[in-house]
Amino acid sequence: MTQLATRDLTIRFGGHVAVDAVTCTFEPGTLTAIVGPNGAGKTTFFNLISGQLKADSGTVTLGGRDLSRASASQRTRAGLGRAFQLTNLFPRLTVLENVRLAVQATRPGTHRRGLNLWSVWSDHGELMARADAILDAVAMKARENELVANLPHGDQRKLEVALLMALEPQVYMFDEPTAGMNHAEAPVILDLIRKLKQDRSKTILLVEHKMDVVRELADRIVVLHNGALVADGAPAEVIASPIVQEAYLGVAKEAA
Repeated sequence: MTQLATRDLTIRFGGHVAVDAVTCTFEPGTLTAIVGPNGAGKTTFFNLISGQLKADSGTVTLGGRDLSRASASQRTRAGLGRAFQLTNLFPRLTVLENVRLAVQATRPGTHRRGLNLWSVWSDHGELMARADAILDAVAMKARENELVANLPHGDQRKLEVALLMALEPQVYMFDEPTAGMNHAEAPVILDLIRKLKQDRSKTILLVEHKMDVVRELADRIVVLHNGALVADGAPAEVIASPIVQEAYLGVAKEAA
């Protein structure tokens, strides 16, 4: 079972400490929601874990392996999957071609040989079946031949989840997965996350502002405020804590 952990993870932008010595462990079989008011450091914390930002100090480990000096692509190969920012879409290829590339990337040695989109896919029936199954899972089989550049925003988000699923990471990281989606589109993404939760060997991290989504999906809530971890525990316990009522829920009520 692969455990993700951060220890004293810290980054500063000038005189501002955006993430302040955050130590946290994430276990397989658990969906952890990371919440906090705007500017709390949630996305920056995600960027430090996925390797898009380099920490000033502290460590990131996965399964006991220190990834602190690894690049974003190296962390992806190690099993960290970052949705919506790490995943790249190829706008001039079709939906199916995008998913096939991602499926092909899971083949042993692909990162050394490079991808060959024009390989004879009929020789790889298992990989083709996997691509088709993923498109079915994200309800995009009917649009498999459309160019990605022509897709509406919601479908591009669904495709990004499909590509992440194709890479079969140990850790799924979702940063506000339904942002910008309409009421008809959002349930598809949430249903996908529910299905991913059923695999108890996977770890899921979710940054989300919508507390109804957090209450429904989270097994655990971590609260960041001014870059520091201020609460960590079961959803009912954390939501009821005074510091969360003041730092997060109070802001949400004012916005409402």
